[in-house]
Amino acid sequence: MNFQIRDAITANVHGQSAAEIKDIVEDAISRGEEHLLPGLGVFFEKWWKQSSSTEQEAFVQKLEKAFAN
Repeated sequence: MNFQIRDAITANVHGQSAAEIKDIVEDAISRGEEHLLPGLGVFFEKWWKQSSSTEQEAFVQKLEKAFAN
């Protein structure tokens, strides 16, 4: 992923409330457009870097279940 994408997403979301960020995520998912996936990837990367190993492990366990279906 290009660092310019990371910087642009970070700048666009900086200072937004949790509700606004949730709306962005839900909108991107509901649209189902692949060009929005890098932005969601930036969100995930930010979350991952700030999460504890316990939170990360719980998340990957949920992903494992989600992809098993």
